[in-house]
Amino acid sequence: MNDRAALDLLVSQGPLTRTRIGELTGLSKPTASQLLARLEAAGLVRTTGNVTGRPGPGAQLYEIDPVAAHVAALAVDPLGITAAVADITGQVLGEERVDADAAAGEAPHQTAQLVARAVDGALARAGLARGRLHGVVIGTPGALDPRTGRLRYAPHLPGWHARGLKDELAGVLGTPVTLENDVNLAAVAEQHDGAAQDVGDFVLVWADKGVGAALVLGGRLLRGATGGAGEIGYLPLPGAPLTRGGDPGGGHGLAQADAGGGFQQLVGSPAVLALAREYGARDVRTVEGAMAHDGVRAEIARRLATGIAAVVAVVDPRLVVLSGEVARAGGQALRALVEEEFTGLPLSRPAVRLSDVDGPPVLTGALRTALATVRDAVFHTG
Repeated sequence: MNDRAALDLLVSQGPLTRTRIGELTGLSKPTASQLLARLEAAGLVRTTGNVTGRPGPGAQLYEIDPVAAHVAALAVDPLGITAAVADITGQVLGEERVDADAAAGEAPHQTAQLVARAVDGALARAGLARGRLHGVVIGTPGALDPRTGRLRYAPHLPGWHARGLKDELAGVLGTPVTLENDVNLAAVAEQHDGAAQDVGDFVLVWADKGVGAALVLGGRLLRGATGGAGEIGYLPLPGAPLTRGGDPGGGHGLAQADAGGGFQQLVGSPAVLALAREYGARDVRTVEGAMAHDGVRAEIARRLATGIAAVVAVVDPRLVVLSGEVARAGGQALRALVEEEFTGLPLSRPAVRLSDVDGPPVLTGALRTALATVRDAVFHTG
């Protein structure tokens, strides 16, 4: 427990002296010295210079040894895959983007080729081989059903629906692979690096070409019995056709663009552009240009608030985080309008914030998830 406490401090606060580690953990100097010697021998900690600017000899600084482990994080969309490789401190060492048509062969083997190419490209930029990876997290539209092992809600991603895909990817890459919903990972990013750092109960609403949500209650993601919690793109709302049939088309979150009805049809990027044409906006080609029109922005805010109100009535979050292309384009003006729409409703009124993640939210969340898993494994010194 002392080892893990010291390692977590070094991760969160950077280089620390033995004395400072002792102060923060409550350990005596001899115990802190023994702990650091043990971690250094295990290859988890290294010295990194001395504290300067004080009278007398400078105290030695300790930090996590970056080469103790490496992870890969991937974000999948209908057009391709983006991969990033980082060391155990979270420092990104290499990134690679691979287009969806860059691999030959039949699905699902084509999917494994694409993933391997993206990871290998990021590894090459980092100067690393596959054998240095300790874990991979892949963020993808859709939801992995824990009962069947299949990806649901994402038929627009050919090759990603095979039951054994996860095992195939792990075999190709030579390391454990985790598949996770993209919007869930965007919520992880907000939880650790963005607008929800101080909140345990929040909903992230992703409004883009696809529409989805991630529900975080008590600090934990709510996944649902089949992994499909947060499929708000299919919410039946006035003014939108219902999606009917078998397993719904489109995809949870970033790429639910082909969904046949529901909330998706009211607030997704295509709906914004359609409104811009209807309102005679100056720019009807881009979401950013369309959302610059006061009428379009106000109508999208009203529609967003209507759908979000249904979620608020069920889970009662403290915070709603708006993310995705539509939220970015609408900015603070859209956020304020959505919050204003809650006035007078017989519901709790959560705070509404815009996404505040520096960088791609899905990739950031995948990296955070991969690092947490690998640190749990590597930092186990008992």
